[in-house]
Amino acid sequence: METAPRRVMLLTTPTSYRTAAFLQAAQRLGIETLVVEDTPAPLQQFLPLRFTADFRDTARATERIAEIARQYGVRAVIPVDDSGTVLAALIAQRLGLPSNDPDAALAARDKWIMRQRLAAAGVPSPRAQAFPALADMTSLARSMSFPCVVKPTRLSGSRGVIRADDPVSFVRAVERIRSILTSDGIDLRTAELVAEPFVPGFEVAVEGLLTDGAFRLLALFDKPDPLDGPFFEETIYVTPSRLPPAVQDEIVAATAKAARALGLRTGPVHAELRVNEAGPWVIELAGRSIGGLCSRILEFDTGLSLEELILAHAVGEQLAGLERRPDAVGVMMIPIPRAGILKDVEGIEEASSVPGITGIEITVKRNHRIVPLPEGASYLGFIFARGSDPTEVETALRFAHARLRIRIAPELPVLGVYTT
Repeated sequence: METAPRRVMLLTTPTSYRTAAFLQAAQRLGIETLVVEDTPAPLQQFLPLRFTADFRDTARATERIAEIARQYGVRAVIPVDDSGTVLAALIAQRLGLPSNDPDAALAARDKWIMRQRLAAAGVPSPRAQAFPALADMTSLARSMSFPCVVKPTRLSGSRGVIRADDPVSFVRAVERIRSILTSDGIDLRTAELVAEPFVPGFEVAVEGLLTDGAFRLLALFDKPDPLDGPFFEETIYVTPSRLPPAVQDEIVAATAKAARALGLRTGPVHAELRVNEAGPWVIELAGRSIGGLCSRILEFDTGLSLEELILAHAVGEQLAGLERRPDAVGVMMIPIPRAGILKDVEGIEEASSVPGITGIEITVKRNHRIVPLPEGASYLGFIFARGSDPTEVETALRFAHARLRIRIAPELPVLGVYTT
């Protein structure tokens, strides 16, 4: 049987931070790529030079993309972001390619299914309850325990995740989430929300890789900024972790157990956990790699980047030297302070001169609209740092961020058009 070429298919979105990193990694490894972008059907006619599909129309997208993959011959279908994880599993299953089972991919994508599987497997995680987005929230609020966290089942990146401390804030949170879902074109009549107890504690992120169900740790990040709500915008990631080694071992074990509970068996894993006196609690676990431009700080003993490692793993190459380089590294996802029109980010040269800072990238273009969480889906940019220890890295990131001056103009009101 003829061996398929070293070619992979990437499922991505037009606004993804991650596509360029995967394409550059593939070029360095000599792996060919096909890129399929999630594009609503009415817009596909305007993008004739690339492959497109509407990821929300799962059945049609699976058929279309599988046919493209058959035509060109690929060894793997790789989701770049959350939006493509279930679709990638469906396509790979149809083509007989190594992948996660579609049910497992869905469990890592849908917060309610995730909570049910984690609870059934005895993985420490918040005990959630699901309810229709259009349920009577006033009466539902009376049965809630507070504080709780309300979230949509499918959005990612902390969008729509809101803490409620009492019945009034619960109802307001649900109303706000409904508005976010509606703006994304999601039918509220079929949408579900999840409410779960707020878990206090120190938050960490885990980056790992699964091979035939075996979990390998790639990086454990501290998130030194408190994430207590009402919204949960991530800012600083620093590795190596400063937690005691025994606690780190518990975090890794909990992540591996959670991946097994969801049924994930291959590819990258990104998890968020809270740690308190009761130990680690799994908050989220996704079947994809770290988001944004955060992966730039990761480099492994073989010299591979995270994306190179994922691609090599996907085409079946044996991997060695998966230990991260020993120096301390960190990234700040620059938060959007308020909604408006970005006019300028000043002080970049001054911030870049802070010892330990290795780069600053502003990803939002000037004169573009910016929206903070919980409605927003992006960051202002990223600050990268390297140093001899995690505290030094964290300090450099904070000093650099303090030197940035972000100028935002208010949005002009939309005026109605009147005729006489």
